[in-house]
Amino acid sequence: MKRKIHLLFIFILLFVNITANAQFTQAVKGNVMDKETHELLVGAILIMTDDSTLQTACNTDLDGNFIFKNINVGKHNFSCKMIGYATITLQNILVTSGKQVVLNFELETSLHQLKEIKIKADKPFVINEMAAVSARTFDVQETERYAGSRQDPARMASNFAGVSGTDDSRNDIVVRGNSPLGVLWRMDDIAIFNPNHFNIPGSTGGPVSIINNKTLANSDFFTSAFPAEYGNSTSSVFDLKLKNGNKDKYEGTAQFGVMGAELAAEGPISKKHQSSFVIAYRYATLDWLNALHIPIGTNSIPKYQDATIKLNFPISKKGTITLFGIGGKSDIDLIVSKYTSAPTETYGENDRDQFFKSNMGVAGISYQHKISSTAFTKIIVSKQYQMVDAHHTRIYRNADYKIDSTKAILGYNFATGKNALAWFLNKKMGAQHTLKAGINVDEYLIQLKDSIREFTTNWQNRWNYDGSAFLIQPYVQYKFRITDSLILTAGIHSQIFTLNNYSKSFEPRLGIKKILKHNQTLSFGTGLHSQLQPMYTYFYHYPTSSANQMHNINMGFTKSFHLVLGYDKVLNKNLRFKSEIYYQYLFNVPIETKAGSSFSLLNMGSGFERFFPDTLKNKGTGKNYGIEFTLEKFFSKGFYYMITGSLYNSKATGNDGIERNTDFNGNFVINGLCGYEKGISKKSTFTTGAKITYGGGKRFSDYDLAKSKVFGDGVIVQSSRNTHQTKEYFRADLKLGIRINSKKLAHEVAIDLVNILRNKNILSIEYNADKNSTFKKYQLGFLPLFYYKVDF
Repeated sequence: MKRKIHLLFIFILLFVNITANAQFTQAVKGNVMDKETHELLVGAILIMTDDSTLQTACNTDLDGNFIFKNINVGKHNFSCKMIGYATITLQNILVTSGKQVVLNFELETSLHQLKEIKIKADKPFVINEMAAVSARTFDVQETERYAGSRQDPARMASNFAGVSGTDDSRNDIVVRGNSPLGVLWRMDDIAIFNPNHFNIPGSTGGPVSIINNKTLANSDFFTSAFPAEYGNSTSSVFDLKLKNGNKDKYEGTAQFGVMGAELAAEGPISKKHQSSFVIAYRYATLDWLNALHIPIGTNSIPKYQDATIKLNFPISKKGTITLFGIGGKSDIDLIVSKYTSAPTETYGENDRDQFFKSNMGVAGISYQHKISSTAFTKIIVSKQYQMVDAHHTRIYRNADYKIDSTKAILGYNFATGKNALAWFLNKKMGAQHTLKAGINVDEYLIQLKDSIREFTTNWQNRWNYDGSAFLIQPYVQYKFRITDSLILTAGIHSQIFTLNNYSKSFEPRLGIKKILKHNQTLSFGTGLHSQLQPMYTYFYHYPTSSANQMHNINMGFTKSFHLVLGYDKVLNKNLRFKSEIYYQYLFNVPIETKAGSSFSLLNMGSGFERFFPDTLKNKGTGKNYGIEFTLEKFFSKGFYYMITGSLYNSKATGNDGIERNTDFNGNFVINGLCGYEKGISKKSTFTTGAKITYGGGKRFSDYDLAKSKVFGDGVIVQSSRNTHQTKEYFRADLKLGIRINSKKLAHEVAIDLVNILRNKNILSIEYNADKNSTFKKYQLGFLPLFYYKVDF
């Protein structure tokens, strides 16, 4: 393996040596608009600087567009100024020869027109104008810059303060001790299903993301107390935006690596009408890793493919129609019957063959209309679908590990569709007041089939449902800019689930931001949030009962009350410190009705297994509290770093009345990231990045071996739930790469060395039915991920 890596670096050096010292240029363009009204601004001044030295300037035209021609490749700063608005500066924008750079500035009104607000490209300002606290803009370039992110937006989010990324096998987003179930995924203003390959019903993560970072614009990520337009979430929101294609020039990207091959293209549909497209396709198997004998948690070959598309059609100066879609399919056959000794499966069970496939897709159309210079409205309609299909065959072996017999023991097909409608109106009332009101209506189309016969001769049914239900979410939110330094946001979100009479909520939200002297900001946020239970849990029935006896059909929403206080200090033009302290109280949490049970739905939502709930009631509680900080040096003089840390506690109370650690209570997590870039020639740059993650270990319980032997599966001792913790998690990642500009192409060759120190981190403590004992299941080991990318 070391020899292969050495050969790779020789190839990179040879590739660099073929470059010349010619200087290449590229165009930088975009538009400028009012952040609240989306009104395009005419006559704004755009300035490009390098190290505070003015290089060139231009103005927006009658359509609010601007263009810088013949900008040298490299990193540059771009500022936008206009009378009556605060100035924005985007720093360290990477310009390459392969693709034009598109920058879209959204300016905020300045009440007194006295100050400049300088916001850097890699500083976490927020796109959503109603956000006051616990929010950060997700920069698309970060998915490629930071080591260990695997170009996955969800894994990138694990670098942020308050987010735990201590599971190598999945990209679950665990925020402030909350279950990943609490995450809301949105795309282009509409809630979407779990956008991950190999996803399990009821989860929001998976091993590989369906989302292609090459099709994303900058997006918002919220960790708490989010604005009123977001609902059906108790934890966090990932508000993704697809980018528009280049409306003037055809461009493309090709990438090949260990994780697969992909193609992306964008360009004008009609230059006359300024319409555009962007499309990407990816196909992957992990044959390469198996061929190199690199452990990936299974000896089976995962296969997956996905696609993303966006078409943008301006139909007048007042209206735009957009069509968008993402979709992915994945399958894997985990075959243990072929082994002559016990395998170690991270993604499956050691006693059965498993055949698994999943599909997910979203197709939508939106229309945005400018009503006036101070108001616009948007309506989105989408059709969505997700499906999981699985079959298990139990393998019975003798003492010599020979196969005695096999038996089909499980088969299920869970399919859920969704017809979604979203509408909102945004109105700016003078320089100080902005109002946004809207409604989201989702019709769920549910088909669930599941049967088992593990301990019986005949098949027994657990799910057999075919029906529909609506989730209706109206909201209104208001922003009051009292002064340039004091901003108040308030709103109300409500939601109704028509499946039963118990799922209704009324949720007030409030945020305050105060800008102090010496580049300091205080922020405060609070609000009530609620969420549906995982859809399949409503329709479960005991195998011995009939399908119309669904004993959890009347579950209500889980609810969460958030309090957050934040402090932000800009130490100098390239260094920033931020800290937040928070408290979350969760209530109406589903727990079991049987006495002495420690079960809480707050412990569900990760891993690759569904759960099979006994009769549940909304009587459980939980709480999360902690403090977190971020120290971030933005890219300057070729160097950047970010250090994030969180100290937290996460508790849940079951029907036994005892408050216990949740599955996600690691107590602490620390991330350290840094990177350095060095120009080799006028058109070649060497890049490197490193990351260290150190966090609390996994929680686990004792197993009752006597009951487990009778039952044939692990049965925990209720009083011991999550009383134990594995050793701390530690992982170091290193990324090395070369960027090379040629006349019309931009090349990038990189290798991401995940867990370069080969640390053995424990994933879980599992029960072995064959030996009636427990064993440690370990996470992934060393994982080298190579890719070559070319922009053209």
